[in-house]
Amino acid sequence: MIPTHYKVFDVSMPIFNGMPVYKDKPAKQPNISVVQDFDTATARESRLDMDVHCGTHIDSPLHMVPGGGTMEVIPVETLVGPCRVLDMTHVEGGISRADLETQNIQQGEFLLLKTKNSAESVFNLEFVYLAVDGAEYLVERGIRGVGIDALGIERAQTGHPTHKTLFQSNIVIMEGLRLADVQAGDYFLCGAPIKVLETEAAPARVLLLQFS
Repeated sequence: MIPTHYKVFDVSMPIFNGMPVYKDKPAKQPNISVVQDFDTATARESRLDMDVHCGTHIDSPLHMVPGGGTMEVIPVETLVGPCRVLDMTHVEGGISRADLETQNIQQGEFLLLKTKNSAESVFNLEFVYLAVDGAEYLVERGIRGVGIDALGIERAQTGHPTHKTLFQSNIVIMEGLRLADVQAGDYFLCGAPIKVLETEAAPARVLLLQFS
């Protein structure tokens, strides 16, 4: 039975034209247009044109692995359940094995990495990311998923080894979180992506519940 007293943290990025996007590429900006309004119709309708990696989203293996699975291979059960926020705000550059070894990581955990990225409102080319040896350590620990408050879980790594290391062990990758208002600790994760088919990523509204 779910407790009745809890606080909800919305850790998703707001979607709007002019929002932070990966490498500030104009093509990645979402476009929201009004299809009809009350001046010509009895109802207002809008259309959204958006990259599936825009804002808070979840990657599937097809993003980096030719022939890899689409979003349909990720069980929604993986994205709903207990999770833990780790305070990595002291890290510069890549989050390494050494940074993670002190966190008492357990098998089956879903980890959210809170870094100084969450304090920034614009895209920073020098964002904090998950280093390859950090990803390898998470594989060794047998986690079920990892999220980060950057629009990419790796940064300028030839061959995308962080993504591939995690994908090869069926570890779910969540990117674009906003964790500035969330303290390190245990939460209940509700992070289901929208149900698009045959894509390599999907936007998600991610909520953290803190029970009292």
